[in-house]
Amino acid sequence: MDVSSWFFEGWAPVFKTVAVGLSSYVSLIAMLRISGKRTLSKMNMFDWVVTVAMGSVMASALVSEGVTYVQTMAAYLTLIGAQWVVTTLSVRSSAFADIVKAPPTILFYHGTYYEAAMLRERVPKSEILGAIRQNAQGAPSQVAAVLLESNGELVVMNKVDADQSPTLEAAGNYAHVKGVT
Repeated sequence: MDVSSWFFEGWAPVFKTVAVGLSSYVSLIAMLRISGKRTLSKMNMFDWVVTVAMGSVMASALVSEGVTYVQTMAAYLTLIGAQWVVTTLSVRSSAFADIVKAPPTILFYHGTYYEAAMLRERVPKSEILGAIRQNAQGAPSQVAAVLLESNGELVVMNKVDADQSPTLEAAGNYAHVKGVT
């Protein structure tokens, strides 16, 4: 068994990795720039899948001998195109958006923890309290609501903001506040 091939098989594969890596990187940046800011926004589930898939494509391009630069670009264009179609349809159709994106979930509202929502979303009380502390709210009594956004972020709304803003209603399931199970 020749273990030396585990570490080095010549300069050609190294040069291919560098050349394809740099060209793929530059091309990906250009494609992301052309596709618009939405492609790089905070991630929901679909955006996360696209991001992971792009990383896998880049890894395959860098270390797989059978993957060409053109195949890599085709894969990038496919993923970015799919993401563009999904976000465009989400903007134009609320029914489609509901399928692709999870609505925000209210976990805490005016002193009440919504245990069923916390269990369903797998968010312990300690994480809600941590989000309240991180947002410089001294105590839960100073908070109007804590929401779990579709990107997994816990958003804390203080009472002043919630009372003066329709953003809580825009959370998508405000109706559940009055009758959360």
